[in-house]
Amino acid sequence: MKYCNLHGINASRVAMGCMRIADKPLQETENLIVEAVRNGVNTFDLADIYGKGDCERIFGVAVKDLGLSRKEYLIQTKCGICKSETGRWYDFSAEYILNSVDNSLKRLNTEYIDIFLLHRPDTLMEADEIATAFEKLRANGKVRLFGVSNFSALQMEILRASGVQIVANQMQFSLGHTALVDAGFNVNTNGDSAVTRAGDTLDYCRLHNIALQAWSPLQYGFFEGVFVGNEKFPQLNAKLSALAEKYGCTSEAIALAWILRHPAFAQVVTGTTNPERMRNLCAVSEISLTREEWYGLYLSTGKTLP
Repeated sequence: MKYCNLHGINASRVAMGCMRIADKPLQETENLIVEAVRNGVNTFDLADIYGKGDCERIFGVAVKDLGLSRKEYLIQTKCGICKSETGRWYDFSAEYILNSVDNSLKRLNTEYIDIFLLHRPDTLMEADEIATAFEKLRANGKVRLFGVSNFSALQMEILRASGVQIVANQMQFSLGHTALVDAGFNVNTNGDSAVTRAGDTLDYCRLHNIALQAWSPLQYGFFEGVFVGNEKFPQLNAKLSALAEKYGCTSEAIALAWILRHPAFAQVVTGTTNPERMRNLCAVSEISLTREEWYGLYLSTGKTLP
């Protein structure tokens, strides 16, 4: 496993996403964690909204049962998405952030969170209020580092202008969802591909040393399905298969290697709950695609270059 430095934290380039563990038997989750750790994964991604808090609780029980030292793994969790029977909203008030951290700490059975992310942009956010809440959490040792998820460049700039240090931004990115790079290829052209849908996020993160983390690295659309082995993407899958044979790995590992080949992306967040698939995905650390291979995969999705 290869690692990246997130402002002093040594994090595995493959992170285990825990969004789906709430519906799994505890033993299955423990087996998955064991396989992940065995293959060098030390970063585990959660959120207070996942399983209505059950994912954090189950993870906390699992690592305790397994006897893992707290220094052996990194916890990343998020807050901000609220749901009720009447609807959905976002909340970045200081009260919500502070309460969310306390509740997550209890469920996770830990004294601190390594990386804490704001989950989705709250247009009502008060940057100074967030900065004050973050500073309080840092000062009392409850959170080590802070970041965001699904934020545009200017949304991050608003926070940074109030003194918030952002170490990571978790964004959807995959061969089935390439919006982060599409417009960059088509600057000053008239086609639809020139429309900036990602708010210049990728370039902003590179400019300010903010690590990008890719969520849903094997999905196309917005949770529409997995593209690997999907008959809707014959050209892409043919290319993935050929490269998998060359590098002695799975097509899924090649798809992750495509993401990590980009210098802006520090980590991919997996969604699998299958230990064997987790092991296969970790092989991505041994793969370094050439530029020709990277662009070949991009073009095999049906995209064009000017």
